[in-house]
Amino acid sequence: MYKRGAQGWLKHLDFILLDLVCLYAAFVLAYGVRYGSFSFYEEEAYRSLAIVLFLSDLAVAILFSSFKNVLKRGLYKEFAMTVKHVCLLEAVVIVYLFSVQESMTYSRLVIYLMGVFYFLLGYVSRQAWKKHLLRVMGSERAGSRSLLIVTVSRLAREAAGNVSLHNYEQFRLAGMAVLDRDMRGQKLANVPVTADADDVLECVCRGWIDEVLIYLPREETGYRELTEKFLEMGVTVHTVLYQALENKGQKQFVERIGSYTVLTNSINCATLTQQIIKRGMDIAGGLLGSLITCVLFLFLAPAICILSPGPVFFKQERVGKGGKRFQMYKFRSMYPDAEERRKELEEKNRVKSGLMFKIEGDPRIIGSRVLPDGSVKKGFGNFIRDFSLDEFPQFFNVLKGDMSLVGTRPPTVDEWERYELHHRARLAIRPGITGLWQVNGRSGITDFEDVVKLDTRYITEWSMGLDFRILFKTVGAVFGKRGAM
Repeated sequence: MYKRGAQGWLKHLDFILLDLVCLYAAFVLAYGVRYGSFSFYEEEAYRSLAIVLFLSDLAVAILFSSFKNVLKRGLYKEFAMTVKHVCLLEAVVIVYLFSVQESMTYSRLVIYLMGVFYFLLGYVSRQAWKKHLLRVMGSERAGSRSLLIVTVSRLAREAAGNVSLHNYEQFRLAGMAVLDRDMRGQKLANVPVTADADDVLECVCRGWIDEVLIYLPREETGYRELTEKFLEMGVTVHTVLYQALENKGQKQFVERIGSYTVLTNSINCATLTQQIIKRGMDIAGGLLGSLITCVLFLFLAPAICILSPGPVFFKQERVGKGGKRFQMYKFRSMYPDAEERRKELEEKNRVKSGLMFKIEGDPRIIGSRVLPDGSVKKGFGNFIRDFSLDEFPQFFNVLKGDMSLVGTRPPTVDEWERYELHHRARLAIRPGITGLWQVNGRSGITDFEDVVKLDTRYITEWSMGLDFRILFKTVGAVFGKRGAM
């Protein structure tokens, strides 16, 4: 899922933090010049003013977009924007002081000197930090989002140089795919050619490319199917605008990459506000769930240790968003040798593709066994699995940011290695403790393609309202109340 809005003030959080440091230094310097001491903390009035200054600076930076396109601004434009930002901040502070009728408590010299020092420090620091960021553009240190350039040989050098030189979005340039020639191993404008037409899809899938920029000749129309494959994998596709196609069912909006105007296609997108709300909900739910986990530990840990000596928690490497691997935690509901015994039971797997593992009467579960008449005697492990008590330690994963409350199921490494291209879309978002497929059949679904369809549906139709509905229905699903959404 494309996180639209991350290109705004949050993307330039480093500039905002740097600006706050400059503001603090300017305030301390102004206070020191006026009173001959830098310890303004000794006066309650100035301590309160410092808090007002920081909050006001954040408000001005966000509401007036002080750092929008900051990397594209030259010396004069940066000078003008810095003056505007400082004047707005001064105006906000002065209005505040008059509104609370405390303007006579503070020295006007401190307020005005602070503005002068703030301008000088802010302007110099912005220019220095921009110089640093522009120096690392196109390098592996540039950012967290990886971009693959897809083009042809006659446009390759131009595209590589353009995006490297004007990498204002701070992509990590993962490489380039040249479709009409095998140029793998070469470097153009310091961007390596990593794929050709034959292996570009595999490169995107296995190399965990987040976004793709398609820059092909005007007369070239053979990329339609390629674009559809990228979107099917959950990859965000940027197409130079004159080549843009209508892709029904996809989110589309116009942006700029390098000096190119592009049409961006994604299976869905989340605004900055939605991202903040979802992460805030994850943190709140993670804290509550972690507290419940600690209480459950008091009861489940002794039972697990008595019935099956060994660790209380089970951890397993899973594949998360963008191919990130993490350790997922559970209360142990199986015997310690469960992973080793899985290979022996593979032929009984109800999911024949091997992309998930489900068997009836799993003998690896603590206390579970198949009776001579073929019936299954459930044990303690089945009890905590039926009521999803084993899942509660995953709230720690939610707090760490590896998972979300609602999302897709994170596959194991061996399951991921069997994925086909269209399965990759499931990992376009953070995996979740619960999800659409869990409340639409849960363990009763044995066809992995049905799981993929439900997870893809969740991503394409995602909204905060859908998350809340899934959370409410999860409680019903745990207690056997099934139903389609």
